[in-house]
Amino acid sequence: MQELFKKLKIKPKNEVLYENAFSHSSYANEHKKKKDYERLEFLGDAVLDLVIADYLFQNENETEGEMTKVRSSYVCENALYEYSTDLGLNAYIKVGHGEEKYGGKYKKAIVADIFEALVGAIYIDLGYATARRVVLSIIVPYIKDPTKMFFMDYKSAIQEYVQTEQKFLSYNLIKEEGPAHNKEFTVELEIDGIKLGTGLGGSKKEAEQEAAKSALSKLAKIPIE
Repeated sequence: MQELFKKLKIKPKNEVLYENAFSHSSYANEHKKKKDYERLEFLGDAVLDLVIADYLFQNENETEGEMTKVRSSYVCENALYEYSTDLGLNAYIKVGHGEEKYGGKYKKAIVADIFEALVGAIYIDLGYATARRVVLSIIVPYIKDPTKMFFMDYKSAIQEYVQTEQKFLSYNLIKEEGPAHNKEFTVELEIDGIKLGTGLGGSKKEAEQEAAKSALSKLAKIPIE
C-alpha cells in the first residue's frame, strides 16, 4: 500500500484506517474483523460531494441546476469506478473467498465504494485539507477534459423532472436476495404513488439508477441509449 500512498502524496498516521477502507464485509466476516469499509464509504461520499460542490461554486459560473448535474456526473458510480481503476485500487481490495469466486475485486459497485472509503479514511486520518487536495488532484483533470464525461446520472435527471413538475419521488427496495457476497437488489421507483420504473443491481445504488433509467424511458423526457 506504500506505493499508493506515494502516488497520492500522503503520509498516513493511522494505516489501520486504510486497511479498513479496503476490507469488504465478506472479508471482515471471514476474518472476524470488527470493521469493514462501509462506514468510511458513507463519510467519503459526503466529503466528495462537498469538495466537488465547492470546486464548481468557486470555478464555474453556472446555475444551481447545472452545477448539480455536473457534480452528479463526476461522483456517480461509473465515475468512482474509473477513478478506482485508474489508481489501481483493485489490487488492495480484500474480499472473502465467496466474493472472490464471483469476481468481487472487479465488481463495479465494490470498486466504486472503495474510492469513497479511501477518501473517508484520508479525511479522518489527515483532515479535510488533505482529502480535498487528493480528491481535486484526481477528479479535476476529468472535469477539464471534455472527452472524460461519464454517462448520465439518471437519478439526478429524474429528480430534476420531479422538482420541475412538483411531484413526489420515492425509491422502494422490494427485494434483496442472494448470499452476502453476491446479492441482487430490486428497487421500484414511484412518482406520486404511481410505479414508473423497476431496476435490478448488485447494489441499492445501481438498482436505483436502473429504476430511474426505466422511469425516464417511460416518461420520454430524454433519449435513453
